[in-house]
Amino acid sequence: MPKIESERRGRFMILTINRTDVRNAVDTETASLLLESVEAFRRDEGLDVLILTGAGEVAFCAGADLKDIGGLAARRGAKDTGPMGVSYITNLDKPTIAAVNGYCLAGGLELACWCDFRIASRNAQFGVLNRRWGVPLVDGGTQRLPKIVGLGNALYLIETGVLINADHALRIGLVQEVVPAGQALARALELAQAICAYPQTSLRNDRQSVYQGMSLPLPEGLRLEQQLHQASLSDPEMVEALHRYAVGQRPLPLRPPC
Repeated sequence: MPKIESERRGRFMILTINRTDVRNAVDTETASLLLESVEAFRRDEGLDVLILTGAGEVAFCAGADLKDIGGLAARRGAKDTGPMGVSYITNLDKPTIAAVNGYCLAGGLELACWCDFRIASRNAQFGVLNRRWGVPLVDGGTQRLPKIVGLGNALYLIETGVLINADHALRIGLVQEVVPAGQALARALELAQAICAYPQTSLRNDRQSVYQGMSLPLPEGLRLEQQLHQASLSDPEMVEALHRYAVGQRPLPLRPPC
């Protein structure tokens, strides 16, 4: 079985880390395959959304395969793309979703944080358990985690190595939805389908404005927003969508699960 399974469904791609015997831990080959798949997604103009998940229900990803830690660090291109394969990539211009089932630990947590947002199964658990072995966060965890959950929550996770459940993760904003066990991927697919149905120019420009604006003072961020959306306001898809609105074609809004 391949260590990374890539499946195309309509306008979105599902990438599955498939090493269930080691809780989907990432070794050198897996990191390289993950990078290849993400770059294929980037190049394919027929794909709008990427979903990252783990095979089975035990783990999303337990982090780096510690038996191959030297290989991951020495992997060709690791200094540019990150030891886990994709964590240093910051210029992907399409949405990404993590569908988290079971353990999401260490480098696996860093991969989940690389995605735009996270949908968690009820059985999901999160933690910087690499703290026990003295292994640092080198796949963006110290940078992305504080931006997602805030300084205190990030340092709580990073310094204590505590293992938290899905409800705790939801409270601190680490995940955006908690669904019944086994349903994270199904919900991610539902969200991806909705995202793919929207006009893409404004959506991607909004996304880019959020990411780039996080490091800018507010006046500069507002100028960036204005600049990016010059293309959005002339997008034929928006013109067509507004016409549908004018004639009363108004689909129901997407809602979170109860």
